[in-house]
Amino acid sequence: MTNNDILRRLRYTFNLNEAQMSQMMETAGTAAAPDLISQWLKKDDDAYYVRCSDREFSTFLNGFINLKRGKREGSTPKPEDHLNNNIIFMKLKIALNLQAEDILAILKLAEFDLSKHELSAFFRRNNHSHYRECKDQVLRRFLMGLQLKYAEGKSTK
Repeated sequence: MTNNDILRRLRYTFNLNEAQMSQMMETAGTAAAPDLISQWLKKDDDAYYVRCSDREFSTFLNGFINLKRGKREGSTPKPEDHLNNNIIFMKLKIALNLQAEDILAILKLAEFDLSKHELSAFFRRNNHSHYRECKDQVLRRFLMGLQLKYAEGKSTK
C-alpha cells in the first residue's frame, strides 16, 4: 500500500476535507497547502497526482494524533523520514486510542482473525526477537475495519 492509498482511505473514513487535513499538518509542524493535499488524494493515473513522501505522511499522521487525542505538551514529535506498515499501524492505534481488544474487534469486522500475541508483535521494536513485520494485507484489513466502524452508512469500496 502506498501512503497515498492510506491517506485516501483515512480521508474517506473520517470524512476529512483538504482544509482540515492541511490544518492537521500545521499542528504537527509542517504546512501543506490544500492544493497539494488534493494532488495526494488523486488516483495514481491522474495527470495531477503527486506522491506523498514518508516524511509528509508521517507529519499527517502526527497531525491526526493531535486531532483525535489533542496536542501533547512539550515539543512537537519529529516526523519519521522512513515509514513502514508497523509505524503507520502504531500511529493509527495511538490516534484512535485503541487497545489490543479494540484492534482485534476492528479486524474481526473486516473478517480477519489475529491473535493478541500476533498483534503485539507488530508493536515491538524491530530489533526485538518477537518483532513481526506488518504486511499490507493486515494494514489493508485494519483500514477496512476502521471504515466499517467509523464511516457509518458508507460502503467499503
